[in-house]
Amino acid sequence: MRKSDVIRNTNETKIQGCLDLDGYMTDKEVPGNINTGIGFLNHMLVLLEKHGGFNLDLVCHGDLDVDCHHTVEDIGIVLGSMIKEALGDKKGIRRYASVTIPMDEVLTTVTIDLSGRPFLVFNADIANEQIGEYDTEITEDFFRAVSFQCGMNLHINVHYGKNSHHIIESMFKAFARALKEAAMVDPTVKGVMSTKGCL
Repeated sequence: MRKSDVIRNTNETKIQGCLDLDGYMTDKEVPGNINTGIGFLNHMLVLLEKHGGFNLDLVCHGDLDVDCHHTVEDIGIVLGSMIKEALGDKKGIRRYASVTIPMDEVLTTVTIDLSGRPFLVFNADIANEQIGEYDTEITEDFFRAVSFQCGMNLHINVHYGKNSHHIIESMFKAFARALKEAAMVDPTVKGVMSTKGCL
């Protein structure tokens, strides 16, 4: 049972999340309860759940009267923590994955190593500064938070594209697919995929 429940409360955000890496739509007929207070981020997390093949419940009450920065980054922290906890000792997982997807005029590659060593490479040129109430520059901070809380080596490369919505959506979809593949249990993997004996 690769599940995780995390509650994180600060003076800036109050977040409650639940993640089941293996449970997409197995015990319910509707997607998870996702409410961040930011419409565009809700959309991205619903895509993440669908394309990652897992169940995600996440509710955040943040200081959106300031801006969206604390909310988005703290949700990244919680998501990274949940992924790490749900993976457990990582025995039997594939560990690596690289996925390239098109999104209309955009082409994006996301590569993951669930190594336990966090690192983010983020190459994207996002023209619009804002999509709805979402500040696009915070996208890099979101994925950095996920990477460092999870202990994930994460490379996001947008090869080309113009539409800012499409660019960010392609990142979330490719990340979801790569995470699904890297976290997949492979019966040919004995123990962990490392000569060190641990990840």
